[in-house]
Amino acid sequence: MEPLIVLILVTLALRGVGAARASALASWPVALRGGLAAMFTLTGIVHFVGMRAEMVAMVPPFLPAPELLVTITGVLELAGAVGLLLRPTARTAAGCLTVLLVVMFPANVHAALSEVATAPWDTLVPRTLMQIVFLAATLAVTACPATQRLLDRRRPATTGTGH
Repeated sequence: MEPLIVLILVTLALRGVGAARASALASWPVALRGGLAAMFTLTGIVHFVGMRAEMVAMVPPFLPAPELLVTITGVLELAGAVGLLLRPTARTAAGCLTVLLVVMFPANVHAALSEVATAPWDTLVPRTLMQIVFLAATLAVTACPATQRLLDRRRPATTGTGH
């Protein structure tokens, strides 16, 4: 639940700050990139600190080296978060994070069905719904042509005078 809260609150906060300052953050795609970056920073960090044992327990038993897989996915989430913040890599990072969410979904199913996690929002339906929201957000950054048009509109215009 915490990643969903972070995604929503940071996206809304960035949008609000952007609107107040008439900056690039006023666009939904840019604010959403910031919200996703904050969310993946949070989820990437817990692969190493605070919830590592729970993350390892989530790995389905048919997969080898659960600790290594948790380390790799944590690093990928943190790298994706950085990529989202850089305009030239934002769409690629979002696309890679989309794939990562899909690949990691079996761990969420395993955690829900084996009762590794016991909070009410850790059951299969809420976990699945949250994954759909996360996928929709990464896909909005990746695939939406309007996203790129909005990003391009925010780039400073260059003139032939060298200024």
